Amino acid sequence: MESILITGASGFIGSFIVEEALKRKFGVWAGIRSSSSREYLRNRKIHILELDFAHPNELRAQLSGHKGTYNKFDYIIHCAGVTKCTDKREFDRVNYLQTKYFVDTLRELNMIPKQFIYISTLSVFGPVHEKTYQPITEEDSPMPNTAYGLSKLKAELYIQSIPGFPYVFYRPTGVYGPREMDYFLMAKSILNHMDFSVGFKRQDLTFVYVKDIVQAVFLGIEKQVSRRAYFLADGKVYKSRTFSDLIQKELGNPFVIRLKCPLILLKVVSLLAEFIATRSGKSSTLNSDKYKIMKQRNWQCDITPAMKELGYVPEYDLEKGVKEAIAWYKNEGWL
Repeated sequence: MESILITGASGFIGSFIVEEALKRKFGVWAGIRSSSSREYLRNRKIHILELDFAHPNELRAQLSGHKGTYNKFDYIIHCAGVTKCTDKREFDRVNYLQTKYFVDTLRELNMIPKQFIYISTLSVFGPVHEKTYQPITEEDSPMPNTAYGLSKLKAELYIQSIPGFPYVFYRPTGVYGPREMDYFLMAKSILNHMDFSVGFKRQDLTFVYVKDIVQAVFLGIEKQVSRRAYFLADGKVYKSRTFSDLIQKELGNPFVIRLKCPLILLKVVSLLAEFIATRSGKSSTLNSDKYKIMKQRNWQCDITPAMKELGYVPEYDLEKGVKEAIAWYKNEGWL
């Protein structure tokens, strides 16, 4: 039985990867912090491995202990990271430095797997082709304009710099599905009869359902690809209102007041929300990074390499995905 370590296993994407790995009869280790929720990790076949990425010596002892008992992992899927922080420096510390510590420790302990899969983001590229609305391709030069995107890019570049290191990067666009919080807040707002959109200029949006990311990850393992990076989306381009319209439909078409917010107003509100959150020591969904993401007009990306090299065929378009996600939120009592 091949072994697989999934870091960030208690999170949104990680927990879905754990479930698929169990179905495929891998020996599954869920790499989590001691404080992490285990709500989606209740299957008895899951081995829990507490990992302290913030402290290299502690991490070395934890991984070394595992190696002494079980040997090294065949595959590692690194989902652990942060998408929102009270302090922007935290992005760099967690997404870049802790990934570097992790990779360095694996090399020191001779625990390099057959494949090191890093869940990155389309945000590593930032606002590319904003005037032409052409899909972002792997030939484009990354120019991230958010602390989050920059931290993920730095991790990518460090991993790429290691000769022969068997990485595969997945760069999904907007990821949604059951257990996800940000799009859930959008659904909750619509249920409360309010919907917000931003800016008056054309915006091309792309999305990917969480189960399609999982599909791509395991296709990459089957194909044994190495030292490659892939964009992931569902292959369609959507107008800014499509997502909220589909949510509204699945919620039984409640009456909705639609507010279109000018970018300058969003910027002021985002900076204010960030300031208040920082003072209170909490992270805010609305912040300067989120403003830049919402301001970006072109989120198209080229998924042809994933389709050709992996055989990736997205199973969920937005309509099918929203239907399944909203049904889950209702069933779980979130909505």
